[in-house]
Amino acid sequence: MFENYKVFNYELAGRPLVIENGKMAGLANGSVLVRYGDTAVLCSATASAAPRDGIDFLPLSVDYEERLYAIGRIPGGYLKREGRPSENAILASRVIDRPIRPLFPKDLRNDVNLNLMVMSVDHDCSPEITAMIGASVALAISDIPWNGPIAGVFVGLVDGQLVINPTEEQREISELELTVAGTAQKVVMIEAGAKEVSDDKMFEAIMLAHEEIKKLIVFIDSIIAEVGKKKFEYPSCEVPQDLYESIKEFCIEDVRRAMDTDDKVIRDEGIQQIKNRVYEKYDPDYPDMHVVIDEIIYKIQKYVVRRWLLDDGKRVDGRRLDEIRPLAAEVGLFKRTHGSAMFTRGQTQAITIATLGSIGEAQMLDDIGGDESKRYMHHYNMPGFSVGDPKSSRSPGRREIGHGALAERSLYPVLPSVEEFPYAIRLVSEIVSSNGSTSQASVCGSTLALMDAGVPIKSPVAGISCGLITEGDRWMTMIDIQGVEDFFGDMDFKVAGTHKGITSIQMDLKIDGLTPEIIREALAVTHKGRDYIIDEIILKTISEPRPDVSEYAPKMITMQINVDKIREVIGTGGKVIQKIVADTGAKIDIEDDGTIYIAAVNRDSAYAAKSIIDSIVFEPEVGQIYTGRVTRIIPIGAFVEFAPGKEGLVHISKLDKTRVGKVEDVCSVGDEMRVKYLGVDEKGRINLSRKDAL
Repeated sequence: MFENYKVFNYELAGRPLVIENGKMAGLANGSVLVRYGDTAVLCSATASAAPRDGIDFLPLSVDYEERLYAIGRIPGGYLKREGRPSENAILASRVIDRPIRPLFPKDLRNDVNLNLMVMSVDHDCSPEITAMIGASVALAISDIPWNGPIAGVFVGLVDGQLVINPTEEQREISELELTVAGTAQKVVMIEAGAKEVSDDKMFEAIMLAHEEIKKLIVFIDSIIAEVGKKKFEYPSCEVPQDLYESIKEFCIEDVRRAMDTDDKVIRDEGIQQIKNRVYEKYDPDYPDMHVVIDEIIYKIQKYVVRRWLLDDGKRVDGRRLDEIRPLAAEVGLFKRTHGSAMFTRGQTQAITIATLGSIGEAQMLDDIGGDESKRYMHHYNMPGFSVGDPKSSRSPGRREIGHGALAERSLYPVLPSVEEFPYAIRLVSEIVSSNGSTSQASVCGSTLALMDAGVPIKSPVAGISCGLITEGDRWMTMIDIQGVEDFFGDMDFKVAGTHKGITSIQMDLKIDGLTPEIIREALAVTHKGRDYIIDEIILKTISEPRPDVSEYAPKMITMQINVDKIREVIGTGGKVIQKIVADTGAKIDIEDDGTIYIAAVNRDSAYAAKSIIDSIVFEPEVGQIYTGRVTRIIPIGAFVEFAPGKEGLVHISKLDKTRVGKVEDVCSVGDEMRVKYLGVDEKGRINLSRKDAL
């Protein structure tokens, strides 16, 4: 039945990589099933037959789709089916999109969709890397115009050694989580999280990854040679050259004047006035072509900015190539929040709020990853007013989720362990003004907010971006790119880290890749920039984390009990723990290993809850002396509470060294009494002795 079925085999990092074609998804323009170990991802590439009207960009969508059956789980919730993509799926889609997008023809306007359906997961074999390779093969063998292939690998740092595609066990102890994608010639995408890894070690890891990628490309090329289709013809959506030259001659001097300012508002107003004049002049001959005219004006702005940089070393705001915009920072903006800070760089401004909660408030995860929860969450919001747009707020998009995850990854390595700081931590970065590299501004603001909240971070983290302009063999980098340099440049190379080393990298690229020289330069430039921000702004604003958390933050106590006592603390149907919560106002979380986290608005409430739990789990030792209080008297002896909730009988024969005729002759209710713990008899009764404690 499947006469065109082909199987291609490769060994990647000691595990089998198998690519199957001609059996599944035959109606897509290109499709493959990729198996890496026991991981399996069905990858399909589909394009529309005609361009989409009225757009000036490539309508590419990458959908990384997780199916919980891939790990043998049924989705949580009422509907019991997958809903909106998980955060992990969105981040995987973005990582795969970034190396693929720059390699499409610049004038292609056909809708293109990459669907990457994860059908089986072996946690030793990354489904994200499997999907990236599959996406490249599906596109490359399809008839969709694309200048690939690319390939990608994951790199870890285990016991000081770089490892390609580390296993799940190795990833647990790895100091580096690096994803690299590239062509046979250049590196196209870098994404990293790291535990303060040095620039040199990071560069070495990137180069090692590229060597492995080159081998993978040879394998993919062999597949293309055997089953690849001829690329289809498409109508070019490049702007008419004669119209471009005419408009350029008409307005280029005005564009130069409008662009020559460090104020985004003034620049945007100037460009809008130019557009209005161009519309007025060209509308009679080119009606209904505002989209084309807008694209031409965009290209003219790009031409001006790039010529200034390449020919004159001039930036639109007059800075040197290695100069960071003016910086400012504040902490303690809001009294009732647990920590707050504002970080300003030029016209980019981020306010980050830190909130501390009990461990029970950690986020529960429902995806195909191995983690079930996370105690540190970072969310990023960018409302319309931050760019002067009157649009109303919507739920976070892929960009917002991606930027939040990048900041989260940047700060995670310096956070204290749960044993050192038993809190769940949520940071929210509100971008209130945007003119370039807001994600890295949120990293800087978040360091300040954490320190303001009294979180004992190990080192301050700063983030900065590096831009790039290329022309043939010529290239130059610039630090702290603002919006127009991002729009019209070739790269946004974002690096966050401490003085000691890198904690995260994310690279967005618009060209066909980077050479080793450019990568090394970008690492050096960003290291110098983040050192400057840490020393001149962060540490001068707040030199160290506050010694205690806010008066409005919950106060935490951690205690450890025997796991056999967990049931007693919880009680039947949760009655005991619910009563403790009701009586003290504390919030209590119990882990399976017997760790108990107690959170309360004030410390007295937390210690009251701890005292009750102590009494429940208290185990007296035979032969030990305890001080208690007489609670009641009966003819044969006195009951003494010698620990909270622990009461035993002192028999009349054990009340004194001499014979006692009547219990009341020795003690009364409420008297304090030292007693020796004799143990529990065969009927479960606690026996005490005053005589043996005298």
